[in-house]
Amino acid sequence: MQYACHQKKIVLKGRKRGVYLVTAEIMAQARDLIQSVRTGVCFLFLMHTSASLSINENADPTVREDMNAIMHNLVPDSSNYRHNYEGDDDMPAHALSTLAGCSLTIPISGGTLALGTWQGVYLLEYRHFGGDREIMVTVQGAAAK
Repeated sequence: MQYACHQKKIVLKGRKRGVYLVTAEIMAQARDLIQSVRTGVCFLFLMHTSASLSINENADPTVREDMNAIMHNLVPDSSNYRHNYEGDDDMPAHALSTLAGCSLTIPISGGTLALGTWQGVYLLEYRHFGGDREIMVTVQGAAAK
């Protein structure tokens, strides 16, 4: 059995604040890496401090709306934060990123992400407009060929 380990930086286009299903975008940019491993793991690391990655239900779009509302009820925008050089949404974005996290580990099975039937990868954007988001994708495991 051959071992494979590959890494690639991908970019998700900038979006306004919200919760976005990005599984297809990640696959479109990293399919070659993911398919290079028959059985293993895919690490996704978001290289930013004001957004998060999450796995959640991918069938009902109201889940995204509710998640967005819940996150911003937990940590509301406020001018009372001391760290506000980049705007009132900056410190809440850092706090939410800390709470939700910036990385995911997803099994690879048969050269594809082994997500559950109703699971998808989400980008949680906490800034009013966060700009493009870079993700370092690392795969490792038993080589496909």
